[in-house]
Amino acid sequence: MREGPDIARIASLVGDPARANMLNALMGGTALTASELALEAGVSLPTASSHLSKLMEGGLLTLASQGRHRYYGLASPQVAGMIEAIIGVAEAVGPKRVRPGPRDAAMRVARVCYDHLAGEQAVAMLDRLVDRKVLLREENEIRLSPSAISHFAALGITIDNRARRPVCRACLDWSVRRSHLAGALGAAILDKVIAEKWARRDKDSRAVVFSPKGKQEFERVFLA
Repeated sequence: MREGPDIARIASLVGDPARANMLNALMGGTALTASELALEAGVSLPTASSHLSKLMEGGLLTLASQGRHRYYGLASPQVAGMIEAIIGVAEAVGPKRVRPGPRDAAMRVARVCYDHLAGEQAVAMLDRLVDRKVLLREENEIRLSPSAISHFAALGITIDNRARRPVCRACLDWSVRRSHLAGALGAAILDKVIAEKWARRDKDSRAVVFSPKGKQEFERVFLA
């Protein structure tokens, strides 16, 4: 047996169609019950429970209890990044399906990737922050510039360098096939977008829908 990470085990967990649908449903960052995930996967509740047990044992999910309800979520941003990367590979080399209608187009413009913004707007934002030297990019590594903390503080975004989670991380965007900004800073920016009511999360998908005025404000703040 070869030493090192057991890639095959993780691949087998993610590769099952029902489990893949469950993991994709959790990419919106909202914890879901077993019943909700059964609907997403198109399987019965007992079958869903079996799949969820395997995903829990594999370290891909977490479970939280609130009253009588039990909620499943992705175990970490690292797991979310893996799912997003797999979506990107499937988009690039997998079997082609007929593209859905406007909702899919909206997902390409802006969507939630676990807890941060993804899509064309997010990729453009990261590019602009790098161009302005607020963030520094070296190959696939993103880090803060000396001026970053004061820059984001002026926007009402606090950066905690003491957090265990990475502040900045590049996350490959499946729709653009280039990186957007993940990490604690990426999550804080999405929180600001929603708090300022520049955009709202679509209730039926991961799409983030900007209002006309909100789009102007987002572009003024992050793309100008």
